[in-house]
Amino acid sequence: MLRLVFGLGTRAVDRADDDYTRLVALNAPLKRPEGRSDEWRQFAQRRVDVLDLQANRLVSRDFTTVARSFPADRLDLFALRNDDAPGSATPAGQAGSFAGMLSFERLLGETEIVPKMRELCHRLQHAYGCPVDIEFTANFAPDGRFRINLVQCRPFQVKIGSGATRVTPPENIAPEDLLLQSRGPIVGHGLATAIDRLIYVVPAVYSRLGMSQRYSVARTIGRLTHLDSPKGRRTIMLVGPGRWGTSMPSLGVPVSFAEINTVAVICELALMHAGLIPDVSLGTHFFNDLVEMDMLYLAVTPGRDGHRFNEDLILRRPNALPKLVPSAAGLAEGLWVVDYDTPDDGGSLQVNVDSMGQRAVCYREGAPQPGSPASP
Repeated sequence: MLRLVFGLGTRAVDRADDDYTRLVALNAPLKRPEGRSDEWRQFAQRRVDVLDLQANRLVSRDFTTVARSFPADRLDLFALRNDDAPGSATPAGQAGSFAGMLSFERLLGETEIVPKMRELCHRLQHAYGCPVDIEFTANFAPDGRFRINLVQCRPFQVKIGSGATRVTPPENIAPEDLLLQSRGPIVGHGLATAIDRLIYVVPAVYSRLGMSQRYSVARTIGRLTHLDSPKGRRTIMLVGPGRWGTSMPSLGVPVSFAEINTVAVICELALMHAGLIPDVSLGTHFFNDLVEMDMLYLAVTPGRDGHRFNEDLILRRPNALPKLVPSAAGLAEGLWVVDYDTPDDGGSLQVNVDSMGQRAVCYREGAPQPGSPASP
């Protein structure tokens, strides 16, 4: 697969939080990862990293502005013009801007870039004896020829047999026991296991916090995921609004990867409050880390077909945060921690993910039925 951006590659390598990249499957380059065909505009790249030669520094600019100084004959390889992209228009106050959106459709469908990149990756994999992670540039000449420059090449750590097992989600889960359900995007291996600790960032509360409090939430999560357990390593699941690992707290939870590298499952909710629906990362934000650490990523968009989220199933359980991290008790309203590996009459929490089929469910199991005696 490729992650493509227009302009300097810093926007792909540094995983800019204010924009998107184009994901390309080299065996099916024109297929897109979005759930619906009309969603590509929402997840299109809009900002471009360039060098400002007068200021002598790296800057980010709107693509519509950068495009006006780009050769028109090559611009069509990367972008759809306004006639082909309904809803796109020249931004107000930017006379001379290009009216259109980046899509990379002609680049992928009408040039030799895909077969050349496929050949390049195959040759490197053969030489290294394992899959590789590369960085590259591609520059296009007026006559249509292009040059690919290989910038970096690193062996990819892959676990033999990882993800080979198909997991079949259970049928007929009672609605009151279903915590969440997703039909993708899901990145990672198939999984069927019990969750020992659920760490949940409450979207409605988190959206009201100031920036410093959001950073406090992130640091507290880092402490929670690294607490010692008398029973050995816990299976931890994170659920929260927007992007985990963002550098912009307005887009999600600004944890570092080192703070959550003990986590088994990461779930991003496209949910904040009535006035804001944050964009999830579509799995790209931690892609390399997820693969190497054998972690599972999934996104839930409440209201979308095949997606469900039942917050009440979490909030009805006692919040263990004040007990686990007393100094962070003031964050308890917005940071809910449930330990399912302790004796309780609320049942266990199970997660079941078929990554090949892009289906995931997380549900309560073994809870007493109404009218039945509670377990001791």
